[in-house]
Amino acid sequence: MIPAVELVEHAQATGHVLPDAVGRALAASGIVDAAPDPYTPGRWLLRATSKVGAVAVEIPGIGERITVRITPKVPIARLFFLLGHSLQPQKAWRDDPVEVAEHRDLLPALAHAVERQIDRALRQGLLQGYRATEESALVVRGRIREAEQIRRRFGAAIPVEVAYDEFTTDIAENRILRAAVDRLLRLPEVPGAVRRRLRHQRARLADITPLIRGQLLPAWHPTRLNARYHQALHLAKVVLDGSSAEHTAGALHIDGFLFDMNRLFEDFVTVALREALRTSGLTGRLQDPHHLDEGAAIRMRPDFVLYGPEGIPVAVADAKYKAEKHAGYPDADLYQMLAYCTALGLPDGHLIYAKGASPHATHRVRHAGIVIHQHALDLDQQPAGLLADIGAVSRQMCAHLRL
Repeated sequence: MIPAVELVEHAQATGHVLPDAVGRALAASGIVDAAPDPYTPGRWLLRATSKVGAVAVEIPGIGERITVRITPKVPIARLFFLLGHSLQPQKAWRDDPVEVAEHRDLLPALAHAVERQIDRALRQGLLQGYRATEESALVVRGRIREAEQIRRRFGAAIPVEVAYDEFTTDIAENRILRAAVDRLLRLPEVPGAVRRRLRHQRARLADITPLIRGQLLPAWHPTRLNARYHQALHLAKVVLDGSSAEHTAGALHIDGFLFDMNRLFEDFVTVALREALRTSGLTGRLQDPHHLDEGAAIRMRPDFVLYGPEGIPVAVADAKYKAEKHAGYPDADLYQMLAYCTALGLPDGHLIYAKGASPHATHRVRHAGIVIHQHALDLDQQPAGLLADIGAVSRQMCAHLRL
């Protein structure tokens, strides 16, 4: 049996004695950086990048599975604050009683949090609502779909093609929760106690139609009526979106959950900036598309652009969880921000890093008059302090404006 591979996000490469088939499989998966050790046969050098979580990789040809666990550098409780604030900034997630800190690894903590939120959502019973239904029936219910009746029945009286709104528990909200529970029960590394509680939640959702793998999630909209479901639905989407690793690459099967810290940091920073500036009279937009050139051939999407009352850009920011470490660091990030400022006609640009990736710094571009600010956020602090730091960045972004 191949032992589990334990790695830490963005740590130095470590050596692991693995069969070549396993090393090649990990290299092909893209989960980690993997390369054979040039000095020791049978030894592979593995390095985790920005993806954290746990996956099981089925090794082709040898009939074995290997578990890869990647631990985030950010404490689990802090990671869930970043996630929660990105999803629901108006909700005080830092005060949420879900006890995720008891779990060392991300996947057990996520499964625990999702199960607890679903349990709270369902305590008053399953939510009911109206679902649009189209079917063939022997009696008329709702309205007759005349075009379908003619096309499919050629003038026959029955069955009748009808459409109606059915009041049921088999609605989008419950289907999403059911899909998240089913997904978590298929994942490795979910603790036994959490798995038992997830089975209990699946029993409560047993009459709900399961989603087909690969099918788009049904749409739902937050309202007062489904307010008790909001947090559970947001976390369920995290489980079901593209962060989940469940695919087959050739003969290689990967099943698990990987979370991209780059995306999490970017989402948190941009949402937190927008919230910090909500009362300023300015409008913050995330990933707003622009063009670098006059011919509109080169697209650019800054992480955050702040607009004045007239709809003119007044500030721009980009979130960088991990600074570029290529030759000439940090040139790539600075060049990118210089392009943003030039195209948007702004005198200042702001690069926001996680502390440890980059220090605070200010760069004045020669012959351009553009100033690029580098900010460093300490993620390993209490939420109030982190949000205060975001507030300080937002004030600096507006320092040249008369508000």
